[in-house]
Amino acid sequence: MNQNAVNTAPLRRNGFTFKHFFVAHDRCEMKVGTDGILLGAWAPLAAETRRILDIGTGSGLLALMLAQRSAHRARIDAVELDENAARQAGENFAASPWASALHIHQGTIQAFRAEKYDLIVSNPPYYPQGVACRTPGRDNARYTTTLGHAELLGCVSRLLNDNGLFSLILPAEEGDAFIVLAEQAGWLPLALMRVAENGARPPRRMLMTFSREVAAGALRENRLDIRGNDGEYSAAYRALTRDFYLSF
Repeated sequence: MNQNAVNTAPLRRNGFTFKHFFVAHDRCEMKVGTDGILLGAWAPLAAETRRILDIGTGSGLLALMLAQRSAHRARIDAVELDENAARQAGENFAASPWASALHIHQGTIQAFRAEKYDLIVSNPPYYPQGVACRTPGRDNARYTTTLGHAELLGCVSRLLNDNGLFSLILPAEEGDAFIVLAEQAGWLPLALMRVAENGARPPRRMLMTFSREVAAGALRENRLDIRGNDGEYSAAYRALTRDFYLSF
């Protein structure tokens, strides 16, 4: 399959059709959503990046987006705790134009061992344990009981190159707390993007990239409004995601 060919096949059910690949997610507790799409489009990807790790890949969305962006330059490993999601991510990888670059690993990130990475990304569990969800798998995807944020940072520290980058997305309040936690562990924010539904609302999500080698004053911080006052997708959101959405 030509990786630059726009997907013209009929829209399929039980998943999400992008310009260059399809993500089936009917066996995953967490479906394709705006948060993952934002992170996959925004995470920094340098020309020299050769090894990428996606922690908690779910359907494989982030890994697939980064595979498209890296165009076979990088090896991408994806770790997923849930057996059903890992199997579906593997199927999504195999059906994509970048099957040879994508590798699924089912299990915990705590037990995962590999050579170190240039870039690690994660759309991790967001919240401390709350009201039980309808399935244990959704509990694991939503709550930090199986992967707390301090533990996530520890895993990233073990698996990332000294000059590597770590990018993730969290709700705004949890993101502010994560920055404090990261700085206490020796990480500094390199880039922050606060994401709001529109200009009249406060940011609800925070995209973050961290480094252990940030020069003083290097932080880049901005805001993205997903929609304009007219209710249509904003020009900034379209520019960020146009390589992926069929309608852009």
